[in-house]
Order: sequence, then C-alpha cells, then structure tokens
Amino acid sequence: MYLDDAGIHAKMAGKSENAEWHEGMNSMHMVLCRRRGLLAAGAAALAGAALPVYVAATIRPAHADDVSVVQPIKNLVDGLVEIMKAGSGTPFTQRFDTLAPIVDRTFDLPVILQESVGPSWTSLPQDQQDMLLQAFRRYTVASYVNSFDDYKGQRFEVKSGTRPVGNGEQVVQTRITPKSGDAHELDYVMRQGSEGWRAVDVLADGSVSRVAVQRSDFRRLLNRGGAQALAQSLRTKTADLSAGSS
Repeated sequence: MYLDDAGIHAKMAGKSENAEWHEGMNSMHMVLCRRRGLLAAGAAALAGAALPVYVAATIRPAHADDVSVVQPIKNLVDGLVEIMKAGSGTPFTQRFDTLAPIVDRTFDLPVILQESVGPSWTSLPQDQQDMLLQAFRRYTVASYVNSFDDYKGQRFEVKSGTRPVGNGEQVVQTRITPKSGDAHELDYVMRQGSEGWRAVDVLADGSVSRVAVQRSDFRRLLNRGGAQALAQSLRTKTADLSAGSS
C-alpha cells in the first residue's frame, strides 16, 4: 500500500540475502522488508508521530463472511506472482500495467493518502488532491513492481480467517516464505466501504503500520514545499524505481 522514505522497496526474499531498504514510500503496501530494517523505521517514526496500536487478537476460524474480506488480498498475491514470473526481462511498463488495476481494487488509495497527509488534506484545493493521488498511485504500483520482480519458488500463504482490530476493520494475514531463509509476514488492514473491502494499511511483522511510517515524511514535505514538493518527491521515487519507464 501502500509507501515512503522508510521504504517498501526491499527486494524479494530469496533474491538477495542483503536486500536493503529503498531510500524513498509504501503497502500497500509495502513489501518484504528485512525485519530489522522495518523495525528501525518504525522506531524512527515514533520520534515524530504516534504509531497506531493494533491489539493482537486470536485469528478466528474462517466463515462465509470472511471470503469477501480476504479475496482482494488473494487477488493481489496472484497478481504479484504473475509479475514475478514475468520477471525483469519483461518491460517494467508492461508489468506496471498488469498490476495497476489489481492495486486499485485491493487498496483504498484515497483513504491511505488522506490519512498519511493528515488534517491539512481538507484544506488542499481539489486539483492538488488529484495531483497527489495520481503521483501516490503510480508510486505505490511502481514500488510493488520493483520489489516483486523475480520468482524463485517463494511460497505465498493467505490465511482464510481474519483478525478484528476494532472500528469494524479486519486484518488479513499473509506470509511469504522463500525456498531458503526466514519467512516474512505482511498483514493488511481491511475496511469496508461503498466498493467493498479494501486495504487501508499494511502491517509488517504484524504490527508496524505502513501509514504511520510514511506519515512523518509526507507531512515534512508538505510543510516545506506544499503539495508540489510531495508530488515531486513521489514522482522522483517512481522514476528511480522504474528506471524512468513508468
């Protein structure tokens, strides 16, 4: 999801034992970071903004109502595996175009962006909101495409049950296990809206909020140079992730 300087750009586990955080969003969404890198980013975020606390709860057994909550994440995983199997030999723009509509259906990007920007969002003119949403969407998709670019037998698990976290939200848990090495957990906070269940946050290792990590960076850029500064930062990061292709 959904993506800031603390970085969702960690290369897929199994591709490199020394994957480093990208200097730049998100999780969406987000993704396959090394454990100590994300925990350090979360600690840094604590210095400037309070992290939301997601209270651990027991995964309840799956039942019929869970299907609509979990399905968007299953579709996302299927899309990620597809672009991984296509690999870096397939043009970035082609993989981007494959994943973009899946990201749109999985994440509530307007909500994620608004919660990352904070109260100043409502004071931005409509054209600036539209500009930021477009830049944020492209960055989110590019981050996933860049991170998930090589398939080496990784196993993806999406748990069928969900974990309630209050306010009607549910957490869908996923695990990515490489052929060798440690598994990584990415959980998606799902919220029901007019278009069904969408992810509004990504939790690394089950607790570190992606939105909270990127919030400090977004607000710093806005305070320094307004919407143009944030939009330009997102565009620059997108160009870096896609080598100028997106």
